[in-house]
Amino acid sequence: MINGYDRPFYVLPFDHRSSYVKGLFNWRPPLTAEQIVEVAASKRLIYEGFKKAVADGIRRDRAAILVDEEFGAAVLRDAASHGCITCMAIEKSGQEEFEFEYGEDFARHIDEFNPTFGKVLVRYNPEGDAGVNERQTTRLRRLSEYLARTGRLFMFELLVPPEKEQLERIGGPAAYDRELRPKLTVETIRALQEAGVEPDVWKIEGLELREDCGKVVEVVRRDGRTKVGCIVLGRGSDGQDVLRWLRTAAGVPGFIGFAVGRTTWWDAMAAWRGKEISSEEAAAQIAGRFHEWVDVFERAPTVGR
Repeated sequence: MINGYDRPFYVLPFDHRSSYVKGLFNWRPPLTAEQIVEVAASKRLIYEGFKKAVADGIRRDRAAILVDEEFGAAVLRDAASHGCITCMAIEKSGQEEFEFEYGEDFARHIDEFNPTFGKVLVRYNPEGDAGVNERQTTRLRRLSEYLARTGRLFMFELLVPPEKEQLERIGGPAAYDRELRPKLTVETIRALQEAGVEPDVWKIEGLELREDCGKVVEVVRRDGRTKVGCIVLGRGSDGQDVLRWLRTAAGVPGFIGFAVGRTTWWDAMAAWRGKEISSEEAAAQIAGRFHEWVDVFERAPTVGR
């Protein structure tokens, strides 16, 4: 069953785990009980920034949080109790191959929190390891079927990392991103659809050309998938890169919003951790950055392909 999601959709992701703990706190697992509490508290601060952005005018029915159960359980529960759109990470953090965070127990965890969206991050290159791609696809089809059967939505964050041979052939990372990754993204989406993986929203790496945005939408919405949406992810890049990707996609029919995480909150959280700013100042900075991304989509004229 294909449903889809085609309303404006602005996501604040802070489901980062291994990179978050190592990068922001400079800690290595296993964490102590006290460290876990501190990480969870920091995620509540990012959530405060989200709530401030909504209080300052971003429509609640267009805004969403994306967080993990490990450090964000309290946030997921609070957001749901206030009628927010919630997205919950389901993948194991820091893995090259997609695996369920809680293995065979994944369904029970989804049922416990009942998020609006179940979200996965997947690295898939159609010219990469065929065995890895096949194993991932099997797990993803199972999740796709489960979410559809239980009436929940499916968000798919797709990363298409380059193979060494591809980089050598195309002339480096910049050329890969501009010339080859868009084509591989389309091939990957088609392959996953044909294997029975049916997201409602595809979370796509930023593209440089509107033409490529249109080609992604074309494959995402083929064969009756007319309500499936695309959103732009930030890749932890600097603000200018993110703005360029958002402006390229904004107004292209089928691109309904974004999911920009680290670029929204990293600087504020690092300053807060360093005791350079207060919690209130950090939340205000996060809210301001989130508003900046929203404004790109709210003000964009609809364009053709």
